[in-house]
Amino acid sequence: MTIHSNIQFFRSLSEELNPGRLQRKFLEALLELQNVSRGSIWIKKDHHYCCVEAAGPQREAIVGVHIPFDEPSIVGWVIENGKMTIAEPQKDGRHYQAAEKPLDIKSSLILCLPLFLRDGTVYGAVQIIDTEPGQTRLNLETGYLDDIQELIDLGSVALSNAVQYHRKLEETESLKHTLEQIQGQPLLIGQSPAFQKVQGLMREYARTDYPVLIRGESGTGKELFARQLHQFSHRQRQPLMVQNCSAIPETLLESELFGYRRGAFSGAVKDREGLFQAADGGTLFLDEIGDMPLNLQARILRVIQDGEVKPLGSNQAKQVDVRIVSATHRNIQQMVAEKQFREDLYYRLSVLPLTLPPLRERREDIPILLRHFMNRETTKMAMAPKQLSPSALDLLVTYGWGGNIRELENFVRYILVTTESTRIGRKHLPIRMTGIGQRRRRSDVRRPPDQPFVSSEPPEESARLSFGNRRWNDVEREYILYLMDTHRWNITRAARAAAVNRSTFASRMRRLGIRKVN
Repeated sequence: MTIHSNIQFFRSLSEELNPGRLQRKFLEALLELQNVSRGSIWIKKDHHYCCVEAAGPQREAIVGVHIPFDEPSIVGWVIENGKMTIAEPQKDGRHYQAAEKPLDIKSSLILCLPLFLRDGTVYGAVQIIDTEPGQTRLNLETGYLDDIQELIDLGSVALSNAVQYHRKLEETESLKHTLEQIQGQPLLIGQSPAFQKVQGLMREYARTDYPVLIRGESGTGKELFARQLHQFSHRQRQPLMVQNCSAIPETLLESELFGYRRGAFSGAVKDREGLFQAADGGTLFLDEIGDMPLNLQARILRVIQDGEVKPLGSNQAKQVDVRIVSATHRNIQQMVAEKQFREDLYYRLSVLPLTLPPLRERREDIPILLRHFMNRETTKMAMAPKQLSPSALDLLVTYGWGGNIRELENFVRYILVTTESTRIGRKHLPIRMTGIGQRRRRSDVRRPPDQPFVSSEPPEESARLSFGNRRWNDVEREYILYLMDTHRWNITRAARAAAVNRSTFASRMRRLGIRKVN
């Protein structure tokens, strides 16, 4: 294969955008031109010269080798001087002997040429190596070497372009992933003393492996704190598994947690790993632990004490290393007193307690949370930003928020969809909010001064509740939706909050055509 027949090939390298494939093609073509089988590509990186590609026997022993700047080496000399060199390794003091120490066959002659960027900067070097002792197979004629360098110049520019393209692609993907996380997942947001206190505790707890029990009302962000706890811990690269203990029947919950063997029960046609095994090395978050049946509590206690799990239908226990983080909205100490929750398990789970404050105890954070959710949702819906009037904001700050942050988030989605105006005033708010009794004065409300979503226009003149042309069914519908949002669409709890029996509440929902839309 002649040099002139390869010019087109080297030019075609510019079409290859994968750095790894391009390096291999580039090196293999050079070795074929010189009729040898060993070679390597080196680049200048940090405080080392690093081998990024190699060819020939035992190539894996060369790829990834780092030569410090302060150590003599042929590639270092070529990169720093920007010149081609020919060296006999056994006689040349520039040769870095440690690089060839693990190789069975040593180099007899090395041709090393610089790799240039378009602006003439040297960023690396390529070595073409002969291993035949005595007579060399390398063509070292001056004209031939000049042609080789010309081809290398073409290939090195293509290689640097591919590396830059790959880096930009990685940066773009990383930015895209970050934006998706920001837009798709809730964040821990707040500056109130109550919030800062629990966030500080969470970070301290993350340094340990002790069980954490998170307590707080529905909607305060217990699962989010559990996820952040895992992310700040040394287990962050290991699995985080989540199970809501109140969401599935007792028998199914047991198999979900501990797994089962084929034939353990009807329908168990193959072995299945439980969440404890799936979370091995990481964290298992048990949400609503207060709703876990007593017999399962005993099995959880066994896992904490012995670090072993036994799948259903198996006689053998398996060792697991799992950190347990649990959460509940219930008064678990009262449950212990009433024998509804095992006392020994409670003390095992609550080694590190974390109590999340309700939104009414961190009112300073309400404007910040409103701004965050409004910005996030308008971005997701490609909608123009909307503003809250001062009187609307004051009312939202003093509102009870029984469903806490979850209710606030759902309110933002509701108000953005139902309000056509870019300015959201009191008249646009749901009845359940405008129907508050005595309100605090605006001057009593602590609110950060920089709230871009607050309009500078004067508040509405009237603070009186206006039902307008609303019908009874409209008001009732709104109240039921509020209760369902607050209690995460749990009809039993919503009915209890409304002080009616469950069947009556469910009947009213059916009559009004209210159902959860997945």
